[in-house]
Amino acid sequence: MAAGAASCLRPWCMGLVALAVLLAAAPFPASAQLSVSFYANTCPSVFDTVRAGVRSAINRETRMGASLIRLVFHDCFVNGCDASVLLDDTGSFVGEKTARGNQNSLRGTNVIDSIKAQVDRVCGAGIVSCADIVVIAARDSVVELGGQSYSVPVGRRDARTASLAAANNDLPSPFEELADIRGKFSRKGFNDRELVALSGSHTVGFAQCRTFRPRIYNDTNIDPAFAALRQANCPSAAGSGDGNLAPLDAQSPNRFGNNYFQALVNRRGLLHSDQVLFNGGVTDSIVTSYSNDPSSFNTDFANAMVKMGNLGPLTGTQGEIRTDCKRVN
Repeated sequence: MAAGAASCLRPWCMGLVALAVLLAAAPFPASAQLSVSFYANTCPSVFDTVRAGVRSAINRETRMGASLIRLVFHDCFVNGCDASVLLDDTGSFVGEKTARGNQNSLRGTNVIDSIKAQVDRVCGAGIVSCADIVVIAARDSVVELGGQSYSVPVGRRDARTASLAAANNDLPSPFEELADIRGKFSRKGFNDRELVALSGSHTVGFAQCRTFRPRIYNDTNIDPAFAALRQANCPSAAGSGDGNLAPLDAQSPNRFGNNYFQALVNRRGLLHSDQVLFNGGVTDSIVTSYSNDPSSFNTDFANAMVKMGNLGPLTGTQGEIRTDCKRVN
């Protein structure tokens, strides 16, 4: 999830008790107004409409699934799940799209715009928030790529502002060490197991050469054959081939699974921030566990995504329901 340019997270439904436990564990208390049935009367087809839009987008470009999973992380980790990441800059407003972790790498906003338009056509404008669509689309992307489903409580409202500074400070970097990454996740209320599970979204998607160049040329905890393979498409000179892509998980970049963790065990993590999860530190045992047990990873990932979706939601009269996800009303 940390990839500066990653397009970068099996049927199962959570019981109401398990869902309540997850929501209670969120670092920001989830409002009672967040509910899977929030739109039951006002827009009962919202989930079907979003799912159809996500499926269409992935059918056009498989990589888009990973981009939509990454998009929810880059929204929720900055002042909560409020669609602030979607706001364009204006003459008097600077949004989050130019943050270090978003500039020239954030993808999928056009898909959210398209789905929002379709939802509004079906249910009417001013009903479903952009923030909810972002969270639902991430879940549907996981499922479309072969991952485990999970329930998505909805009822979020959209922010009227954004924070470039918070985006620069809160989003993990592909170059960071484990201690820094743990600190950022801990401040959002996530433990080490949840950190590693969410990082497993890098089982799908791609990253740009500029985000992994230092690793493949300078790191020592890397399989030499893997480094040579990636160097063939990522020149050592800064500025040369910066946008060239490589899969975060070479074995199955478009299929959700636990191959990412197996790669880390074999010192074949693409990003420095990936490989530090398995480098003699406190998260090694979690990586090993997930590399051997895909079911455990899928369940933990689903739980962590529900928890992340409930970071600081705006509800009630807070914020607004944007007509256009790119700008405030």
